[in-house]
Amino acid sequence: MTTTGKDESRDHVIGTEDVECLENAVDVLRALDYRQGGAFSRDAVHVVKKAGLLLNWGTVSGALRSRLLTVLADLHNLLGWTEFDIGRPIPARIRFDRALALATEAENDNLVANICYRLGRLALHDDDVEGGLSHLRRGQAAARRSGSRRAQAILTVNEAWALAKAGDEGAALASLAGAEFQFGSADTWTAARPWEAFFGTTDMAAMRGTVLTELARTVTPRHSHEAIALLRDAVDGYGAEMSRSLALTLIMLAQNHALQGDFDEAVRTGTEAVDLARGLGSTRTKDRLAPLAALLRGRAADPASRDLLDRIDGYRAEPGP
Repeated sequence: MTTTGKDESRDHVIGTEDVECLENAVDVLRALDYRQGGAFSRDAVHVVKKAGLLLNWGTVSGALRSRLLTVLADLHNLLGWTEFDIGRPIPARIRFDRALALATEAENDNLVANICYRLGRLALHDDDVEGGLSHLRRGQAAARRSGSRRAQAILTVNEAWALAKAGDEGAALASLAGAEFQFGSADTWTAARPWEAFFGTTDMAAMRGTVLTELARTVTPRHSHEAIALLRDAVDGYGAEMSRSLALTLIMLAQNHALQGDFDEAVRTGTEAVDLARGLGSTRTKDRLAPLAALLRGRAADPASRDLLDRIDGYRAEPGP
């Protein structure tokens, strides 16, 4: 079958094999994004075109139409995430909005919840806490409708992060406790959908550490001690297939060591983070280094701290992917 134009696809009867082929392609692209960052997943655009042609010009049964809508929504969801990862928030928002419309049409509340989570993360990256909380709470409602406890835990722990960014210690810790309660039944969860499969024990540890890191920055450094233990667990759990998550976690770990006054460990961990980040097609790692750089500037007289600060500044000044 060709999909170069509408005439070639108009009379094609879409079967399960066509949809499975698209689903497998998305799985490959998602794995590439986790491992190497958003700049490496632009081939997804071609898959979107093929899926769109099938949906608009092929003949699809009612049973498969929802599945095809879902895979197209998931593609836009993935593309939105890659646009976000390479520092293009406006195209990212456009992709997420399209994904949300398609997932809603497919009546796939689980995917709606995941897209709202990603819209929330996009807002939080720009320190738009109010906007982030709005998306995350819409996602929580969809997650409850879907019955997915994994989705609920993802949304709740990210709500805790948003509240921590706002410096609301009590509310952040309450949401974190709620997420931990939801995560407590993880061993009984059903098989994860592809867009939420990343979230397991390691990512939960990383998110717990993220919330406490944010509280250490906005409220009191006393949260750093627990954050360090959690982030170390996450570092130990991430493999090469999750290199971007590992780099982001190392950055937070270094930040917490600096907040604790252990600049030898902050420099060691921060250097590892920058070395790993340089091999990724992601601008988020650059942005997330800003708090660590600010802490290092206060140690400009220390040669090791000054050297790492120079490396960070150099890396952040490099052109984006």
